[in-house]
Amino acid sequence: MILTGRLYDYKGREDHYKILVDRLWPRGISKSNAFWNEWVRDIAPSNELRTWFAHDPEKWAEFRKRYLEDLSGKENEVQKIRDIELEQGTVILLYGSRNTEFNHANVLKDFLMQKEKI
Repeated sequence: MILTGRLYDYKGREDHYKILVDRLWPRGISKSNAFWNEWVRDIAPSNELRTWFAHDPEKWAEFRKRYLEDLSGKENEVQKIRDIELEQGTVILLYGSRNTEFNHANVLKDFLMQKEKI
């Protein structure tokens, strides 16, 4: 099972295997206090796409389309997450954005779940 969650809401929680899927290191957390199990930064949107989107809901449909196209070319990173899910059972894709609806982790989750059905 794949879930998503805001990084700051999971600080200190011990449930499930947590994968940080942001490209940038999260604000306010020192590297010695990282509480997730894995960081798969290369699966995140490119800096250009992330900057262009800027969590603008009006750009969501186009962002989603572009990011899904990006994910099609990231087979190694996608497979890494799939393997972790198979091994761990449940994984939580962590993101730092305040916007819980319009963020790349939700697109990634949908992409992974679609691949699961194929």
